[in-house]
Amino acid sequence: MHEWSLAQAVVNAVADYCARNSCKEAEAVVVLGELQQINASVFKLALKEILEAQNMRKIKIKIEREEAVFKCRVCGFQWNFSRTKKGLNASDAELIHFIPDVSHAYIRCPKCKSPDFEIVKGRGLWIKEIKSL
Repeated sequence: MHEWSLAQAVVNAVADYCARNSCKEAEAVVVLGELQQINASVFKLALKEILEAQNMRKIKIKIEREEAVFKCRVCGFQWNFSRTKKGLNASDAELIHFIPDVSHAYIRCPKCKSPDFEIVKGRGLWIKEIKSL
């Protein structure tokens, strides 16, 4: 599953931080962009299992979600992904889940119907913060 490989990458980054900073306990904040459509329950389970398997039980990872917002480059209209997702079929939504940049092939501005828009926020997954405890 996609969520498991992302969780492994997060754990690897936190482990690297701990190795460089000689810490045994740390806390990380991970942001999940809505456009990536990561299943938060699966992602949390993967983090828990990977941390336990790697004997990193003193590492805490908090998850934040960020709404995806688009802005049309033609008319300037802004809208959110949750509004658009309702009109997508399951396979198109799945493609966007794996490769968010393909959203331009499946999403149009609700106001002027242009496919020329920017993703203002809510794309991808990133580590917002890691700190030693």
